Formats: sequence, structure tokens, C-alpha cells
Amino acid sequence: MADGQRTDPDPDPASKINIEVPHSARIWNYLMGGKDNYQVDRDAGDAAVRVYPDLVTDAIQSRQFLIRAVRFLAGAAGIRQFLDIGTGLPTMQNTHEVAQQITPESRIVYVDNDPLVLAHARALLGNTTPEGVTSYVDADLHDPDLIVADVRNVLNLSQPVAVMFMGVLGHVAADDEVRAIVARVMAAVPSGSYLALWDSSETEASRKAAEEYVETGAVPYHLRSPEQIGRCFDGLEMVDPGLVPITLWRPNPTEVGAAGPINAYGAVARKP
Repeated sequence: MADGQRTDPDPDPASKINIEVPHSARIWNYLMGGKDNYQVDRDAGDAAVRVYPDLVTDAIQSRQFLIRAVRFLAGAAGIRQFLDIGTGLPTMQNTHEVAQQITPESRIVYVDNDPLVLAHARALLGNTTPEGVTSYVDADLHDPDLIVADVRNVLNLSQPVAVMFMGVLGHVAADDEVRAIVARVMAAVPSGSYLALWDSSETEASRKAAEEYVETGAVPYHLRSPEQIGRCFDGLEMVDPGLVPITLWRPNPTEVGAAGPINAYGAVARKP
């Protein structure tokens, strides 16, 4: 597969963009200061922030967690293949940019099925390194078997892979299905692979924000407790410091004024 290849079958995904209904990827883009969103997304984001002001911090810190996790995986863990499921819209320091800064030969597959995300895929993939591969698969996280089948065209699943679910599993309603999705993807990768995952936890304020979000017409996002998030790592070996608020996962020691604990929990774990 050629560097930067896009594997979604739709030649014109932008034609499917619905600008009448807010979408989580575009709202998150807005909260992180991006420009790939519409007024309906900004209105939904603002409504949620009025109830839960820390949501902007959560959005910004989620990207910082991704950066730190990918640096660890590409560096100390020696991973050269990344599967980023539910990647969302490109913003700053995307997975392939972080990984290929450390190991230019890294191979990254992004998975998403949002039309706006797919419409931006060509721009996202245009800055991959000459040595590496960055690809895009049009698939739904509810269908892990399809995801695994498609990524076999890009990644060598006999070699370790870093599987990433970064703030997306709330799109799945049932806890059992969440764990099944993660388990089925992890079952397809070999020993020495890693799971990097974070998600928002439920507090009274975040629950009210989620209710406001649904009232805008958006697809519901299901919040979970830290214990429920932690069950996604069953059978894996946690990397220190384990499951913690994402701001506390290996923070940069040179960072001044770093954020304190927030209601978003994440971890990185190795498949034995």
C-alpha cells in the first residue's frame, strides 16, 4: 500500500455531511480550538460547557494524553504500528505525526466513519514521512471484525500493534459491547501489543452536560465510571501509573502549571 493511502470506498464523503445535527468529532474539534465545525456544533459545545465548564480542559488534556502515550509507545515500548480507532478530526500533533517524529518508519491506520473526518483524510495523510505509512479506513467502531480485516492490508498483525481508543467508546451504549469490541481487536494483535485508551467518567456535572448534548439532537455519549473503563484492560499488563486521570498519566516534568486531576481516565497496557 502506498504511503498516505486512503482506503475508504466513498470518493465524495463530504456529500454526506449533515450540518443540521451536531456531531461529537466536530464539537471536540471546536472545543480544542479547531475550525472544522459548524454553528450547530459550536452551539452544542457551548451548551455543554455552560453546565460543565471543565469540558474544554478535558478536550485539550485528552490530546496531551495522546501525545504522551504515543511518545511512550513509539519510544520506550518500541512500537512501530498504530491502529487509532475513532480518530476524529485532525487538530494538533496527530498520532502519525507524533509517532513518525520518533520513528519515521512507523505505520499508522486511522479508523473513522464520519463524513467530515473522511473528507479531511487527504490533508491529514499528506504529511506522512517517506519511510512510513499513514492510511485511513472507513469503518464503524461497532464492527471490530471489519476493522481488523481492513487493517490487515496495511499492518502486519504478526508484529506488535498499539491499539488506541481515545475518548470514543461512549458511542457504545452497553458495557458488555464496549469490552467485547476492545477484546476482539486485541485478540487480533500479538503478544507485545499495547492498548491505549481513555474515556470520560460520570459526575453530576458531566452527566448534565451529556443530557444537554442529547437535547441538541446529537447521538448520545454514554459516560462510565473509572471501574467500568478499567475493565477494558482485563487480561492486560498495566504500564505505570495504571488507570488514572489522564492529566496524571506520565505528565511532562518540565510542564509549568499542569492541570490537576480531571474526570477523564486513561491508561496504557501491554498484551502478555
